[in-house]
Amino acid sequence: MPRPGRRQPAEPAAADDEGTREDFARYYRQHRAGLTRFVMRHGANPHEAADAAQAAFNEAFRSWHLIDHRAAWLRTVALRVFLRQSVRPEEELTDAERAIGCGPLEAVVLREQQARVYAALDRLPGRQRQVMAWYLDGISTDEMAAALEMTPAAVRQNLSRARAHLRQHLGRRAPEGAP
Repeated sequence: MPRPGRRQPAEPAAADDEGTREDFARYYRQHRAGLTRFVMRHGANPHEAADAAQAAFNEAFRSWHLIDHRAAWLRTVALRVFLRQSVRPEEELTDAERAIGCGPLEAVVLREQQARVYAALDRLPGRQRQVMAWYLDGISTDEMAAALEMTPAAVRQNLSRARAHLRQHLGRRAPEGAP
């Protein structure tokens, strides 16, 4: 029985085919950081999120040519890996802090802001947190609905409720057009 997000190949394709390797490497470079952020939005610290993202990519490589909806498949696998983890290592600088090369004071302010956002996300009910994390990662409503086995209307309703909760918990109004 085929697994969701995978197709049955018309003819076998080797995972070590040069074209497949290049396609995988390009996708990995473009989407690794986003997948890591996605897992962080579900409560992981940067180390846990990076580990979960890497584990998902490792699993994906073995059958890369069979995966149809790569973004949804990788997010599902990475989230499952994170949820199975039990040890929380000490925190270091986040990717955002490294990327902007901030100093110690800016790093503290950025961490406090991130902590507020992640704490607000953690307070959301499970389904709302789930769809908000996918939304923040740029996944369309239709893709979310298919991957999460929900109707598009249910996805939109959960997003609307999540936005309202986040505005309440963060204590300010969101700008026009923002989640």
